[in-house]
Order: sequence, then C-alpha cells, then structure tokens
Amino acid sequence: MEDSMPGTPPEPGNAPSAPDADETRRRLDAYAYLSVPERLEYLAIMRVFCGTLLADLAVPDVMAKLREGGGPASGLDADPLTARLEQLVKWGNLLRGSHTVKASSITEYQRSRARYQLSRLGERVQRDADGVLAEADAAREVSNELLALVERGLRELAELVAEPGGIAPQDGLERISTLFVQFTGFADSVRDFYAYLGPVLARYDLDGGEYQGFKELLLDYVEAITEDVSFRAPRISAALDMLWPHLPDLLEQLDAHAQGLAGLLTRSESRTETRVQRSRGRELADWEGLRGWFRDTDGQGSQVDQLRDATLRALQSLLANAKRMLRSATGEMSRRRDLLRLARWFDEAAPQDAHDIAVAAFGLYGARHLGIPPASDEVVPAYTSWWTGPVVEVPVALRERGSRAQRGRTASVEDHSAQKERLREAARQRAAERCAAADELCSASGRFDDVRLTSAALSLLLELLATALGNAQLRQRTAEDGQEEQGFGLDAAWSEDVDLGIRLTVHRTAGARTLLRSADGDLLLDDLEPTVHRTAGSAGGADPTGSEALPKRSHGGSLGGSGR
Repeated sequence: MEDSMPGTPPEPGNAPSAPDADETRRRLDAYAYLSVPERLEYLAIMRVFCGTLLADLAVPDVMAKLREGGGPASGLDADPLTARLEQLVKWGNLLRGSHTVKASSITEYQRSRARYQLSRLGERVQRDADGVLAEADAAREVSNELLALVERGLRELAELVAEPGGIAPQDGLERISTLFVQFTGFADSVRDFYAYLGPVLARYDLDGGEYQGFKELLLDYVEAITEDVSFRAPRISAALDMLWPHLPDLLEQLDAHAQGLAGLLTRSESRTETRVQRSRGRELADWEGLRGWFRDTDGQGSQVDQLRDATLRALQSLLANAKRMLRSATGEMSRRRDLLRLARWFDEAAPQDAHDIAVAAFGLYGARHLGIPPASDEVVPAYTSWWTGPVVEVPVALRERGSRAQRGRTASVEDHSAQKERLREAARQRAAERCAAADELCSASGRFDDVRLTSAALSLLLELLATALGNAQLRQRTAEDGQEEQGFGLDAAWSEDVDLGIRLTVHRTAGARTLLRSADGDLLLDDLEPTVHRTAGSAGGADPTGSEALPKRSHGGSLGGSGR
C-alpha cells in the first residue's frame, strides 16, 4: 500500500505544521545509533532505559544492568560507557537527569553525578527498532475480524447520535476510542501483510512446493480479504455519511466533557513549549482519514481501490511464475537457485578447488577456448596479460544470451532489379555520349583551329593525348654533322580506343601551334599536330602503322619503338 493509512504518522508534507529543517535534522539524528559500528552496544544501552518507566540512571546503574543481562555491552568499563551515554545525549535519545548523589570518593561522585533518562523520541525510535528486529521477516496476519467490528461500531454510533438527546459523552468517548483502535489495527495489519507479500512474489526461483503454498495463499487468503473489504466498504461509507452531519457537535461535546492533557496544558503556563498529540478520533482530520480509506475523497483513489490493484498485481505475479514453471521443461527457466548454490561453493572452496569448480561449471579451461578470435592483423603473444592486451569485441547475441544463433525471421532478399536497370541505362547513355564525341573528333580532325569542341569531345581527346604522350618512347636528337646535341624529341606517337574505333596520332613539327577550343576552355599545343581518324577495323582501311590488331583498350606508342 503506497499511501499513508490512518493509524500511521502523517507524511511531512501533509502534517498541519511541518517542522523546520533543524527540527527534522534533530529527529533524524535519533536514528544514528542504529547505523554506527558500535550499534549492538547502543542497542543494549537503550534497552536498559526502555526496560523501566521514568528511568533515571547513573553510569554505575547502567553498567550493573548491562552486566546482568550479558551481551555485547556487558564488558564496557565506566569510561567508554560514559562516552556512549554522552553520545546518545547529543543524538537526542537520552536526557540528562538530576538526583541527589551519595558517593564515597570524588571519582564515584563524578560518575554518579551525571544521570540520564530516556527522551520521548529515543523511546519511540528504540521501540520501532525492536519491532523491526523481532518481526521484520514474519508474515503478519490481516486482522479481518476488526473490520466487522468497525462497521458495527460506526453504525451503532450513528444511530445513538441521531436519537433525541444524543449520546452520553463518556459512552461516546469509549466507542470512538475503541473504533479507532480497531481500525488502526486492521489498517496496520493490511499494510504489513502486503509489504511481506511483494518481495515474495518478485522471486523467480520458486519450486513446486513453494509455488503451491503461495497459490493457496493468494487464491484463498488474499481473495477472502479483498472480498470482505469490498463487501463492507460501502456499508462503512454509508454509516459515515449518516454520522458526518453530527460529527462537529459530537467532537465539541466530547472536548467539553474531557479535554484530557490538552486541557491541562492550556491552563498551564508552559502551553507554548509542549505539543500534544491527541487520541485518535478526537480531531476531525482523523475522521477524514477514516473516510478516505474507504472512499475516494481527493481524486487520488481510496485505500480499498489500492487494495484491489495490489491483489491484481499479486495474481499477475503468480501467473508469471506459473508460466515460468511450465517453460522449465524446455530449459527456459531461471537458474537463480543453482547460481546461488554455485556461488556458495566458490565462497567456501580453496583456490585450487575453486579453479576446478569453474572448469566443471563453465567448461572454459583456458582463455584461448573463449571462441572469439582477435583481429586478423593483430598478433598477440601468449604471454600477454589480459589487463594490457587488446580488447576483443564480443557479439551482442553471445554477450547477452550466450548463443550465436540468430533470432527472429530471416530477412527476405532485397530486389535490386530497379537499381540495376538504372545503372544499365546510365552506362548506355555514357557510351552514346562517347560515341558522339568520337564522331565529333573524327569530323573535326585537321581543322581543330576552326571548330569549337564540346566538353565530351575535348575530354576524350585529352584522354587519348595523355595515353599517346605517356606511352611514347623518346629519342635523343643528333646534329647533321654527327655530333650529339642536348635534349630529346619524338617523331610521332599514337593511341587508340578499340571500342570507339578511333585512333589519335600526334606528330611533332617544329613551330607548329594547334589551338583546341571548347566550352570548358582553350588548350594550346606547341610543336604538336594531333590527327584523329577511324581505325582499319571500323573504317575498312589499313592500319597506318602496319601494326597488328589490338585488344579493346586504349593503346599508344612511338613510331619505331614499343609502348610501355
């Protein structure tokens, strides 16, 4: 149950007057002794003070009681015990007391002079701590019979208040006190039971016997509780509706009859220093909390609705455990119990035995048997430590599920026919453009200075020219008198594209200038005269160089020399 129930302290945000930050810190300090390393000694000391009413004890008195009871604090001497008591005073669990001291020595006087008594906050914290230690793991029964008494008490109280003359004040006090004691006991038992039930149903290692027990608990016990609450909630709400118009006058009448401690403190001079927590049922807020338990009054849902939701979640958890047990035949079950047993074996085993257990449990043997090879370009020596060695990427399926098997359906083969058709069409278009550029070069050959080439034609011409000049073989130039001159030259170079059926021949002529114009710019060739013509295979003529048929690639070379 998530929301606060009647019978429990209100949440800080819902309290009528929330304490400030210092007061909150002071109250939380009272729990500090439960978490320090000497907490067992502090618990024994606090139990000594909680064992008697209005205890006003000195250090020797506390020491004597600790030694009588035995336990972790029985061996404390006077000095460490005094330090423990002073620390409890700082935390607010104890208060300093005053009492007449009779001592036979100065040391005894100093120890006996400091007397201690239990604070109200310290007594409440210790009482809650003892309750947690005694009943933390126990399953508390729901006091379902108290709900029937609450219904009967409300109905009788509403009938007596509605009678002429009303109800006697003393009778009203007794009935209201009994009513809220019964309801608080029922609400606390419901909260404790569902707090115990939640962690149990969250387990996924229930065996057959445990599952059978919890199934009977849910189907019988929890269902009976839910049905009884659902049956009596409308009746209790109806009784409260009958009583509600008379409730303010009834509370005023009860206050006039017996104000209790609040009335005494009102007449006292110290009324501004002491706060009073009145008995349950003496304030209108108590009745509003009782009404909100059975009916949705603030739009957040009633406790009865939350009880139904909690029961539904419990049944869903039970169904999940049932499904898990049905899947156990196929091996798809939780191994929590087995893993816990294996962990206990590891914890109790000697180092060598632990290695043997690991080999038997996991079958890993050595690191080289992990089955995940490193990268092919990395050579890791056998003596390299795992701490400094390269990291191997583990597949997600192997890391999370321990299996390399693919999950889910196999994806269908993607259809690339449309993409292939687009690529074929682009290839046909490029071939057509190159054929047109080849025709343009053949028609413009011999008169390049007079025509303007397209970008495709100039690109093809430059491609053939680069091949011809790159593959041409240079020769040294000689003078007419037979003496060598510095520099190199070439007579002619050629290149050819068999697919297009064209050949480019480049002649070197001193003083010649060939200007190639195109949309991309102009190119000036000095001492070079290019000629483009159809090859013998395409035009039906003879090869001007007399060479043999070439493969279908662009080739080139120099006259009288072999190409590279």
